[in-house]
Amino acid sequence: MIEAESTELQINQSVDLKPYNSLAISAVAEYFCSVQNISQLESALAFANNNNLILTPIGGGSNLVIASDLTGLVLHIDLKGIEIISSDKETINIRFAAGENWHSSVTYCLENGCYGLENLALIPGYMGAAPIQNIGAYGVELCDFVHSVEVIERATGNLKRLSCDDCQFGYRTSVFKQTAKDSYVITAVTLTLNKTPKVNIDYPSLQTSLETDNPSPADIYQAVCHIRHSKLPDPQDIPNVGSFFKNPIVNKDVADTLAQNHPELPIYAYSPSQSKLAAAWLIEHCGFKGCRKGDVGVHDKQALVLVNYQGDGAAVLALAEEIKSVVLQTFAVELQVEPRIYGNLT
Repeated sequence: MIEAESTELQINQSVDLKPYNSLAISAVAEYFCSVQNISQLESALAFANNNNLILTPIGGGSNLVIASDLTGLVLHIDLKGIEIISSDKETINIRFAAGENWHSSVTYCLENGCYGLENLALIPGYMGAAPIQNIGAYGVELCDFVHSVEVIERATGNLKRLSCDDCQFGYRTSVFKQTAKDSYVITAVTLTLNKTPKVNIDYPSLQTSLETDNPSPADIYQAVCHIRHSKLPDPQDIPNVGSFFKNPIVNKDVADTLAQNHPELPIYAYSPSQSKLAAAWLIEHCGFKGCRKGDVGVHDKQALVLVNYQGDGAAVLALAEEIKSVVLQTFAVELQVEPRIYGNLT
């Protein structure tokens, strides 16, 4: 164990990362620390910078694939705290520390009369990862509610606050995955939520799961939890990272051709010139749903979910590449992987 300059920060060597990723992949971090406050985070960044170490921040580990042992410092963000910043007649701004569990935060908001996040219930992971991916489900995206994101610059240790526009959100992406990739560590997220219920039931599968034509936010929350429990495996039981592939966005003429050849393919309007395809349908109709390849496989109830029985990151990624290749050959559609990949493939 190494004592960093800051008080109480412990940096350990040769740490197994299996408990820190929901795929339960065993890989060794050269250095590892968990930070519970900004002072510890600043000290961890200084340690990495002073020793020219690669920095790998992780939260709940629910949206990453570890392909190999990781050199440098793996930084586990465990910042906690929920605070009401401001409110008016219609909305309330709530600040969540980056280490807060996402689903617990959704539940907290619902129980305290702060509405909007119900469609995003049961998404695994921590609050700090949510803006990176611009998480979304059942017709709702995080960017619909982001007021600001607090970050610390990796290179300088300076604290900054980014507006929603600064984050450059897109479909399952943001500035944190694009031009500012590896530039910041997210420390907190402030969300603007509604005091009056405004439900979104546009998503077809959500509509069919509701038992009322006039659902409350609690009804939405319960329906989403029911759908997810019925289709998605609990990572505690079967290690996974949820949806492994994005739903492809294609030009409308491509979608029209696919619809003619495959009338049963679910296609959703995305923009006036683009459509969104159901990646799960594409994967299932290539024969991968429920398949097993050695110690990894595809879940038998949801083709978007790759599961790990006792494999490593390389095996998971090899299966993902096989799926991408077959879907491309069959439908001329290229799938993109959702989780971030850490480490090196050999």
